[in-house]
Amino acid sequence: MHQVRQGVLGFQPAFQLGEINRATTASHCFARSLVSKASKAEKASEQDKKDISKVEDPFDAPTYNIPEKPVTFTEGASYSLIILAGLGVALAAGYAVFKELIFQPKEYKIYGKALDKVQNDSRVRIRIGAPITGYGQESRNRAARQQIPKRIWTDENGVEHVEVNFYIRGPHGHGKVFTEMFMDEDKQWKFTYLFVEIRSPPGVDPILVESYVPA
Repeated sequence: MHQVRQGVLGFQPAFQLGEINRATTASHCFARSLVSKASKAEKASEQDKKDISKVEDPFDAPTYNIPEKPVTFTEGASYSLIILAGLGVALAAGYAVFKELIFQPKEYKIYGKALDKVQNDSRVRIRIGAPITGYGQESRNRAARQQIPKRIWTDENGVEHVEVNFYIRGPHGHGKVFTEMFMDEDKQWKFTYLFVEIRSPPGVDPILVESYVPA
């Protein structure tokens, strides 16, 4: 009986020690579990911060990072056509001025100025109607009709004179134009005289359209 009591007494400390050891081991495991979870949470938080830092706010990006819109072939061709059209107009205007100053014969300059005056004279328009056309000679030959009879001379003062005559025709009649122009000190052509001889309808007096009056 005494030995059984001693065995029970000896078993109790051993049993209590085992319980203590198991409790200690469980505590250590629980602590390690908490530490592991905390470490994982910390790593996850750091990773989230890294991911967030990689995302750029598109509104904060500098404007120079915005790529330029590429020019399409159609747009480029349109710009080229506009530039070429502008150059064409400029060249045409330059050629017209150059032709007027260099190539156009003097008699055609005088013819053009005189015909413009006659076409805008109300007295001539009433007699032969409108529109009024002009031509060089009474002929069916086109080349002959385009030839303007002329006479060019220089007076004693060195002033150049050009005299031309041509025909006009309207819906109700026709006539002949006689004119003379001279070049003044400013190199401008001025009329010495310009009159129209109405041949149809008959019985119409010559119409003086322009004459030079010295200043």
